[in-house]
Amino acid sequence: MDLFASFITASPSSFHAAREVARRLENAGYRRQEEAAPWNASPGGHVMVRDGAAIAWWVPAEVDDLRFSIVGAHTDSPTFKVKPNPQSAVEGYGQVNVETYGGLLGNSWLNRDLALAGRVFTDSGEHMVRTGPIMVIPQLAIHLDRSARDGVDLNRQQHLHPIFSVSGADLLAVIGAAADLDEPIIGYDLVAADTQAPERIGPEGEFFAAGRQDNLLSVHAALTAMEKLAETSGSVAVLAAFDHEEIGSRTPTGAAGPILETVLRRTAAALGAETEEEVQQAFARSTCLSVDCGHAVHPNYVDKHDPAHRPVLGAGPLLKHNANQAYMTDGWGAALWSKVLRRAGVTGQDFVSRNDVPCGSTIGPLTATRLGIRTIDVGAPLLSMHSVRELSHVDDIKAMEKTIAAFWEIA
Repeated sequence: MDLFASFITASPSSFHAAREVARRLENAGYRRQEEAAPWNASPGGHVMVRDGAAIAWWVPAEVDDLRFSIVGAHTDSPTFKVKPNPQSAVEGYGQVNVETYGGLLGNSWLNRDLALAGRVFTDSGEHMVRTGPIMVIPQLAIHLDRSARDGVDLNRQQHLHPIFSVSGADLLAVIGAAADLDEPIIGYDLVAADTQAPERIGPEGEFFAAGRQDNLLSVHAALTAMEKLAETSGSVAVLAAFDHEEIGSRTPTGAAGPILETVLRRTAAALGAETEEEVQQAFARSTCLSVDCGHAVHPNYVDKHDPAHRPVLGAGPLLKHNANQAYMTDGWGAALWSKVLRRAGVTGQDFVSRNDVPCGSTIGPLTATRLGIRTIDVGAPLLSMHSVRELSHVDDIKAMEKTIAAFWEIA
């Protein structure tokens, strides 16, 4: 768990997560691919970073009938993003002007020690930055709102407005100092991140508490499996860590954008595919495992879950089903997943929502729709999803790594 905790800590933004994926894979011998350079599909590992997304691919020594075994995940999590006018003053307080990103649980962000992280731009180029704890969203005292005992109603514009100073500090100057810059910031992509370190919880340390597990848990499981990858059944193994899943994926680095298709097509061409027919044949032979966290049964809200499907923390990865195709699992996929679980020596669980409680969705339907590749939706169970701090089980984290490794071995 120390390695996963380190990954969470090193990834306060999607930009940091993508670079951490590349750094780890390069340390494992993968070669960095620049998009503007000639494409490299020689045997072994390759990795590319575009903004907050990272795509990696591992080419076996021999490729006969070209096919791809893809693991898709995402690097972003619900948070706050700093607005173009970054600060304001209210009643003597310096406040950071933020916009909500994704479906965050606002109340969970109250009274947390928050950092800012991401990238900034100066005349000399792009710079990565992360601060220490520099802002907080203080909750209104119970004495000033007795109704808070019955629930907190938060207006995202008015009440989720962090404070960072009463001394008149300049926010961008603080950011520049954190990045050790000696020139003005002229552009930025900055998000909030909780600074509390990941922790194991329970008498035997079986629970794992940390922010951004949705979906860095999946990214890290695939990353760890790819670091150890030594063979496949002949397919090109691909890790697609997309950005912007939490806001719909319709961006150049999201699953609805061209980034994965571009990587697959350029790799196919470098491996000798000369016609569109050959590319489409490769896609028809390919499979995608869409890996995103799912919901465990909450013991305090058991009525929110389907009575015949009760996944719990620690009982294994979820196979996610939805009749309306919010998840892409079908009978074919369930059969393949059964083989993967047996190969990994792991037990699994099924997740399906109550008919009257709509579920979320994943990158699975987007990838399947864009490329026509068979796709299965799976993931580790969580509690407190989209909270500033989520809860998983250490056995499920390890099981996800094993199942992804098994998928690459047999897909």
